[in-house]
Amino acid sequence: MLISVIIIEDDVHYNNALKKIIDHDPELFCIAQCFNGAEAIEQLTVLNADVAIVDIRLADITGTQVLQSLSGKKLHTQFIMCTSFENDEHIYEALKAGATGYLLKGESMEKIIAAVKEVHLGGVPMTATVSRKILQYFSANRDTRNTVAELLTETETEVLHLLAKGLLYKEIASEKFVSIDTIKKHISNIYRKLQVNNKVEAINKLLSSN
Repeated sequence: MLISVIIIEDDVHYNNALKKIIDHDPELFCIAQCFNGAEAIEQLTVLNADVAIVDIRLADITGTQVLQSLSGKKLHTQFIMCTSFENDEHIYEALKAGATGYLLKGESMEKIIAAVKEVHLGGVPMTATVSRKILQYFSANRDTRNTVAELLTETETEVLHLLAKGLLYKEIASEKFVSIDTIKKHISNIYRKLQVNNKVEAINKLLSSN
């Protein structure tokens, strides 16, 4: 099955460049192009695409505000922020809003395509400089009041440890001899119990509790 992608980018030339490489890849197809936040919210709600590539600074609202407005709608869309901005505030706000990946526009188009496929499989694609900033942030903001073991079941803890090792959803399912849907349910419970929005926050909460 092809991976459906929505592009949310107000730079027409970059938006069209992304569409061109997405449609050229036999595993992907662009289901919609959005050039502002209001249009993006409408299309994301209706289409519920597999992956959305989202610019941070749009003409009307920010990409982060787009994600925040969709909170609670139970979309299965995975969000990759693709932006020129790598300051700490943009990164943390996007991750808290539910972004799973964060790439800079300086990355090659091949890297962006690989990130779309990676996030669809349960990965967390990040530009290297962004990854370092995230690790530094969580190292400086550790909270061990409640350990992961106290909050999660044994199975959920095992799943989180496998996520921290870099395994994809399908690999964890194979390891646990269950379906991918079962793993997704465990991960949803993990996020709820740890009060996090994405895999990066969950993994770092695990690391900070050790």
